[in-house]
Amino acid sequence: MSRDVPIHGWPGSYYINNEKRWENGTLSLTRTVLRFVSNQSKDSLCSFRLSRIMDIKMESSSFIFSTLTVLEEGNVKHWFGSLKPNRVVVYNVLEHFWRERLLSPSSEARGAVSQPSKGRELINLMAGAQRRLEDTGRVLSHQGEQFDNMMQGLEKIDCDLGVADKLLSELESPSWWPFATAAAAASKGSSRNKVITSIPAVVTKGGHSDLKPGCLLVLVSSLEVRDTNCQLLQHFERNEIDEIRVHSPYEITVRQRFIGKPDICCRLLSAKMPEALSVLEMQYKKKMEFMSEYAAFKATPASSPCDTESPNWYKGKSCQETKLPPEVPAGELSQLQVHVLQPSVSQAEAQELKQMLMQLKNLALEAETELERQDEVLDVLTSSTDRATMHIEKHTCRMKRLL
Repeated sequence: MSRDVPIHGWPGSYYINNEKRWENGTLSLTRTVLRFVSNQSKDSLCSFRLSRIMDIKMESSSFIFSTLTVLEEGNVKHWFGSLKPNRVVVYNVLEHFWRERLLSPSSEARGAVSQPSKGRELINLMAGAQRRLEDTGRVLSHQGEQFDNMMQGLEKIDCDLGVADKLLSELESPSWWPFATAAAAASKGSSRNKVITSIPAVVTKGGHSDLKPGCLLVLVSSLEVRDTNCQLLQHFERNEIDEIRVHSPYEITVRQRFIGKPDICCRLLSAKMPEALSVLEMQYKKKMEFMSEYAAFKATPASSPCDTESPNWYKGKSCQETKLPPEVPAGELSQLQVHVLQPSVSQAEAQELKQMLMQLKNLALEAETELERQDEVLDVLTSSTDRATMHIEKHTCRMKRLL
């Protein structure tokens, strides 16, 4: 039985309809399941997959009691009350993960109980690898643009140094001394503000009591946290970020420290956070800290063949592993051979995998070409920088003599 590590949990109460009473416990959200466990009996009073949810609402009971309701397939409504820190926070998180699961191309078809085929699992893995390689390609592209901007800046510095050389030559011969300076500065370039990736998220700038829908934007030289109306909530320059704590594959905290005033801290929770983590690890590798909770997620498989839609799986029933008998009777040999020879990857899936492999190959070749180009640019930058440094030292000595 797959025991998913909870992404988040909230204390509250659950209405047991057949007993007409409320039971205190904890509502928890995992990768695939929403469940409520009683504090007293430690039993799961309800547990169902996110793919079975039809609707999530904030309602009031007949006693004007603020509640959160979840409508499950089969017109089964679950009532949750006294949620802490408040029902709005719980609603925002549940609604986010439920919506992202519905929009995800790899999500299960509604009501399906069968596990995806091996071919489909391979396609999902290939799609993930393709997204990571595309993110890497974007980072390389922006890095290449920065190198190009640096080359332009060095060319401008060379030009300005030439002008300075002419001015110094004139100053060294006449008796007068005009007040002038030659300034050279490389343009920052518009590539600093380009977005590498953006994901929807539930964000907070304080504790867990103000989690609100928003989004995270990863830019070339900064991070931005915005609300659902794209209004800027917080901007972090790349060199101002002190740490990025990874609590789980779906939750991070970005912190900027100050002396003499409170730190700026943003906590972000997103179903698509794994997509952003690959980019963050490249840009902020030395500032990222993986917390102990993260290890629990890495050690827990995302899915299990025993993780089915059965409503009784959480009541202590274990799943038996399927094992082949050590000896197969002769009459059953043909049936076993037919079972073994059944293809795990269909022809259509194989064709799709072939196309994805070709795309990955092209992306890898483009990345290799860009890396080779950037190596050449780095060599030129090194030599140009050395030459510019030598000219600056020479001009400095000439100016000191003039002074």
